[in-house]
Amino acid sequence: MKITYYLEVLSSWCTWVEPTWDTLKSRYQGRAEFEWKIALMKPSDYPATRAACDWFYRRSGGTVMHSPFMLNSGWFELSRKGVYDAPNLVAEAARDFGFSGDEIRRALARAALRDGKKIGDMATAVAIAAKAGKIDSRKLRAAAESPAVRARIDASTREFFAHQINQRPSFVLTDAIGDKAVFSGLVSLEPLTATIDAMLSDTAAYAAHAAHNGVSP
Repeated sequence: MKITYYLEVLSSWCTWVEPTWDTLKSRYQGRAEFEWKIALMKPSDYPATRAACDWFYRRSGGTVMHSPFMLNSGWFELSRKGVYDAPNLVAEAARDFGFSGDEIRRALARAALRDGKKIGDMATAVAIAAKAGKIDSRKLRAAAESPAVRARIDASTREFFAHQINQRPSFVLTDAIGDKAVFSGLVSLEPLTATIDAMLSDTAAYAAHAAHNGVSP
């Protein structure tokens, strides 16, 4: 089966769900295919002020997640009016240099949400990612600003909305027998593992039936 994780680099809830993502990849290694895709947030999805951002962080990190640390809103820039495509473009561009895993996008997220770096600036985002992956910064920036990379994140964002969801993180689970389960906005491990186990069980049952009875007449 396949597990697709839709994210936005600056989403605080995507930061909170990363341990769940790691657990899923470890638990179902060899039994599921894992992929993350960018789903850009709309400008209106971002907080209007830094004070509002801190309010959200106190709610998510403190009240809901009971985190021992508070996220850093230093990345926020009022002048950007909710347009923070740069870190997402850079994370996507890193795939062209062999980084299809989590390391580059996590380096970007940590720089912003823990260290307060203003990664909405393309040069800043490129510098962080280039250092994390030891990538030539000029080549990485050229890729991040290329029409091809822009087209990829626009396509994955359209795909995200086609599932009739609007929260990040979101997980779309699909299996070999055509079943699909969609989780939008949840960060807890248990609902995901329960569903994955059920889907894997159903797929195995179909395979066993086919082995004994062949294809349908």
